[in-house]
Amino acid sequence: MTESQAPFFPSEVPEYVQSNGDSRSRLNAHRSDYFRSLGLPGLKKRGHGLGSRSWIKIDQNGNSKILELDKATIMKHCSLPARDLRLLDPMFIYPSTILGRENAIVVSLEQIRCIITSDEVILMNSLDVAVVHYNSELCKRLQANKEQSDDLPFEFRALELALELTCMSLDAQVKELEMEIYPVLDELASSISTLNLEQVRRLKGQLLALTQRVQKVCDEIEHLMDDDGDMAEMYLTEKKQRREAFANNDMYDQSHNSINDRFGSKSAPVSPVGSSTGVRRLQRALSSVSSSKHGSLLSSTSGGENIDQLEMLLEAYFVVSDNTLNKLLSLKEYIDDTEDLINIKLGNVQNQLIQFELLLTGATFVATCFAVVTGVFGMNFKATIFNEPSAFDWVLVITGVLCGVLYVFLLIYIKHKKILSL
Repeated sequence: MTESQAPFFPSEVPEYVQSNGDSRSRLNAHRSDYFRSLGLPGLKKRGHGLGSRSWIKIDQNGNSKILELDKATIMKHCSLPARDLRLLDPMFIYPSTILGRENAIVVSLEQIRCIITSDEVILMNSLDVAVVHYNSELCKRLQANKEQSDDLPFEFRALELALELTCMSLDAQVKELEMEIYPVLDELASSISTLNLEQVRRLKGQLLALTQRVQKVCDEIEHLMDDDGDMAEMYLTEKKQRREAFANNDMYDQSHNSINDRFGSKSAPVSPVGSSTGVRRLQRALSSVSSSKHGSLLSSTSGGENIDQLEMLLEAYFVVSDNTLNKLLSLKEYIDDTEDLINIKLGNVQNQLIQFELLLTGATFVATCFAVVTGVFGMNFKATIFNEPSAFDWVLVITGVLCGVLYVFLLIYIKHKKILSL
C-alpha cells in the first residue's frame, strides 16, 4: 500500500521559519529562481503564453511590410473578439469562413487567412504558395489601380482577390484529380485487380475531402448572399465615411452653438425687438442645418442598404464554386457508375459459376445412378444373368444410355424453367 508523499524540494532551497508575508515572498522568489536555473520548460511567467505571430500588412497603395503582432494588439486595432482570431490560427483547422464585423472582415479561405479593414489588409504570414501569391497579386493590383478609378472599395477588392485565388486553387485541384482518376477508373473497368481497387479507394477519399472543402466555400458564399444584413456589415469604407460625417456634423453643431452663445451675449444691449428677431433667425438657420444633417444621414443609411455591388461580386464567385462542385459531383457519379459496372461484372461471373455448378451437379447425379447400378451387379449373389459372358456388358450399355437420356431430360427441364440460358 503506497503512502502519499509531500512535494520534494532540494536541500539547497532554504526554508524560513518566519510566517510573515515578507518571508513567504522571499521563499517563493528563491524557489522560482532555483527552478528557473534548472532550465525546466514547464515553468513560465504568466502572460507569456500569448506569443507574437508574423503578419503581413498591406495598405491601400500596395505597400506591404512584415510585422510581429500579438492577439491583443490585433483585437484592439481591428475591434475583433478573440473567437474571430481563432479562425485564423494555423494550429487549428476550421472550415472556410467569411465574417463581416463592425470595422473589419475576417476571411479564412483555405490557406488565405486575413483581416480586411477599410484601408489595410492584415495577412497571416506563411510560406504557402497561396499566401505569397495573394500578397504579390494584391500589391500589384493596388499599385496598378492608383491612377485608375475603380468602383469597388478597398475591402471588396481584397475580398475579391481572396475568393478568386481560392476558387482557382480548388478548380486546379479538381482538374488534377480528374486527370489522375479517369485513367485509373478506365483500367479498373477493363481489369479488376487489388491494386486498381486500392488506387480507386485512395482517390475516392481525396474526392470526398475536396468535395467537402468546395461545398463549404459554396455554402459560405450562398449564406452571405441570403443575408442582407451580413452584406451591409461588410461595407467598411461607407461605414467609415458615415462615422466621419457624424463627427463633422457634431463639430458643426458645436461651433454653431458657440456662435449662438456669443451672438446672444453681444446682442444683450440691443432693443428687445431686434434681439428677439435675431434669435428667431438663428433658430431657423439651426433647424435647417439639423434637417440637412438628418437628411444626409438618412441618405447614407439608405446607401448602406444598397448591397447590389457586393451581391454581384459574390454571385460571380458563387457560380465559379458551384461549377467546381458540379465537376466533383459528376466525378463522383462516374466513380459510382464504375462501381456499378464492376458489381454487374462480378455478378455475371458469379452467375456463370452457379450455372456451371448446376450442370456439374446434374452430371454428378447421373454418374451416381450409373455407379449404383454397377455396384448392385458387383454384389456377391447368384443370378442366371452371370451364366452368359456378354450379359453384364449389355447391362452397362443400357445403364449408360439411360443415364445419358436422364441427363438430357434434366437439361431440357432446366431450359424450360429458364434457370440457365442454354
